[in-house]
Amino acid sequence: MAESDETPSPATTPSTAPIYIHPRREPFEHGLLPIPKLIFTDGTQTLGPIKDKLLSSLSSSESSTTNQRVNTESIAESLQISLEHARLVLETIACVLHSDSDPLVTAKPSEVGSIGVNVFDLVVFLYIQSYKRLLPKGHKDSAAVADVWPSTSAFDGFLSALSPLQLVRSNSRRNMPSQSDEEAHQLSYLQKHLGNILSLLSEAVEGEGDETLVLSAEKFEHLGFLFYFGEKGSERIPLSQNAPFFANSDPDMPAVPVPAAQVHDWLLQNIASALERITERASAKENGPTSAIDQDVPMADVSASSVKSSLSPRGPNFIEGISKTSYVRQPNDLKGSSVKVVNCHESVIYILAPLKYATVYGCSDATIFLGAVGKAVRVEHCERVHVIAAAKRICIINCRECVFFLGVNQTPLVVGDNHKLQVAPYNTFYSQLEEHLNVVGIDPAINKWDEPVALGVVDPHDSLSHPAGVSDVQTESASRIVPDQFTNFLIPNWFEGEQSGSTKNNPFPLPDAYMASQQRRQKNLEEIKQNLREADLEESRKKELTTALHQCFKDWLYASGNIRQLYCLQNE
Repeated sequence: MAESDETPSPATTPSTAPIYIHPRREPFEHGLLPIPKLIFTDGTQTLGPIKDKLLSSLSSSESSTTNQRVNTESIAESLQISLEHARLVLETIACVLHSDSDPLVTAKPSEVGSIGVNVFDLVVFLYIQSYKRLLPKGHKDSAAVADVWPSTSAFDGFLSALSPLQLVRSNSRRNMPSQSDEEAHQLSYLQKHLGNILSLLSEAVEGEGDETLVLSAEKFEHLGFLFYFGEKGSERIPLSQNAPFFANSDPDMPAVPVPAAQVHDWLLQNIASALERITERASAKENGPTSAIDQDVPMADVSASSVKSSLSPRGPNFIEGISKTSYVRQPNDLKGSSVKVVNCHESVIYILAPLKYATVYGCSDATIFLGAVGKAVRVEHCERVHVIAAAKRICIINCRECVFFLGVNQTPLVVGDNHKLQVAPYNTFYSQLEEHLNVVGIDPAINKWDEPVALGVVDPHDSLSHPAGVSDVQTESASRIVPDQFTNFLIPNWFEGEQSGSTKNNPFPLPDAYMASQQRRQKNLEEIKQNLREADLEESRKKELTTALHQCFKDWLYASGNIRQLYCLQNE
């Protein structure tokens, strides 16, 4: 491609407005694993030989096809990791792959290890494990909030800066990264490392006097793991559909590979244009009014009223700043397939919808119900929160005194500085739940709620500096709720309106011990009710008994946290 002296411009199609390149958020938000052996900071020096080793592990028939896949055993051997971690790699890639038709995405749980992943998707996934997330800037009034986040960990000195209650009380909430800030950070990372990524996808061919790297159409498709084109209000356009390469190729003939340098220049031009646009929009916001529904409003600055507005299909819907109330979202209330619940406190949040991704961040003293989440749930920096989720997988990061009622097809991940976490089996239903589970591909017959996997106490993908040796410390895992403390959660049927379904019970089978405990309590309740009916008491004694029962019930409501839900329901 001949270079132009003109300013780089975004990709365009005839008679349409320019469309810009964007990073896919999913790999950066849900696809990073804190496993040291997966993080390579030397560019291609280590990953290059690993790629060659993975390819050499394929049989001659496999290596000659475009379906170059490696299984759990090959990944474990090539990366020198355990089989459990190798399977975790496959499950993580499956939840962030750009193609929903990939065999790994559609595989049954028992088939994941044998179906494996394409070598080049794996290599791109491994490369971005070196990414460091953009973090909020330091808070100005840390001393003023020290009492709300007690120091019970040797690592609180650097992790407590992100505790949820500090986010609420901090004077510097506006310094929290906006969606645009995060996108610019991701684009800048890809801009810096694009040459290395392309070299891992390219092949060397003999040129005039030296070797030249070329990129085939099939290898180009793997860049879709990282990029897409699209604009606000429109669907995502895959990278390959908007590229000038391999166009008008004979479908019966393989497209001729193009020089990697040509692809590199084209992507850099589009990244530069996208970054320039983000800068211009940020400048415009500083100098003028900001729309309440603009997706680039900082995460901590969306008011409760603006939350009720739907955002672009390109970005997640934000539910933010909800306090001391209940909040219900139905499928018709949401656009897109991702939701973020941010900085909600003393509230009950109901999301009765099928989703691909969900994030809960910086919440406290709340109950958050997530419908059916087909890809991944991420819960981070929360305190005294009950999360009820039916999901493919869940990752819990830097949380304290939280309880998770789970229906999950994969083992829960526990990462970072966690304290007093509890897990329990799924405990509720709504009438459309089974329909939503089927839509997103969750099997209620498989529930690994009680198999949490604890990884490092430090997330190597944050931008904080950590004391030496901390990364080798394992995080505190989650304990199981004892059966006698397990309770069901009621979702009022009037929340669903006319959108009723066929689900009448919890579709996730309860373990025997929890079912037996519920049956014992139900039997005890019936006996108590019978005894009360048969009790021959004077009127004054009946009043005393009624008062005592009401007081015990009130004490239980406050001790269990259910008073929030009751308060919210009576205010609906």
